[in-house]
Amino acid sequence: MGEIVVLRDGSGPEVLLVHGGAGPRTTWGALAPLADRWTLAYVHRRGYPPSPPPRKRQDFEVDAQDLAPLLVGRPHVVAHSYGVLGTLIATAAAPGSVRSLTLIEPPLTHLAPDDPAVARLQRIGDAVLTHGMDTDPAELREFLRLAGAPIADGPLPEGVVAGVRRAHGSRPTSEARPRLHAIRDAGVPVLVASGDHSAALERICDALADALAARRSVRPGAGHFVAAAPGFAGELEAFLRGGVA
Repeated sequence: MGEIVVLRDGSGPEVLLVHGGAGPRTTWGALAPLADRWTLAYVHRRGYPPSPPPRKRQDFEVDAQDLAPLLVGRPHVVAHSYGVLGTLIATAAAPGSVRSLTLIEPPLTHLAPDDPAVARLQRIGDAVLTHGMDTDPAELREFLRLAGAPIADGPLPEGVVAGVRRAHGSRPTSEARPRLHAIRDAGVPVLVASGDHSAALERICDALADALAARRSVRPGAGHFVAAAPGFAGELEAFLRGGVA
């Protein structure tokens, strides 16, 4: 299938940045100043140029296969949304290969099976991945707002439509079952972060932090794109250094 592309900037210990449904620039732009002290390694998942397209569909298991060789140098790993799924699968297979994990708003809905808001998130999220632009319009807009897409009341922007079409046919997130116990048992330092904009995602992040014995961060102000929230970059750097924010 060809290898994915990783673009690096800066110097110092490596921080591998794994984006989700939005591209690296949108997801990680606010962290660029960290390149003064860290090597920021921007993963481009399949379907996000200059990486090759997926052979069939976006698939977190394929993401895990792509990420595995990137963990050889034992980087810190920061992952967002759909990108968290492959990150967790790859890390669980070799938990000693990462220095730390920072996990931002993953769609791991199975961690809160009895929460109605989480059940709704799973349903509309799977609907968008399955049906794309043919998803019920109200539910499509609800999901896009939750995902941080720049939409108003009029027609969807071209870039947003392109993103929905790129995600159409992706493997549903509800199928992901990473082996969290393997990461917890290995004692990997973990930070779980959310933006306090969705009750469902807060519940999922709480459950994930419990499962991994992780530090928990809530940084409002940027919606789903928590990396851009006020104070997040400083807290992340303190975590990477093993300090207290």
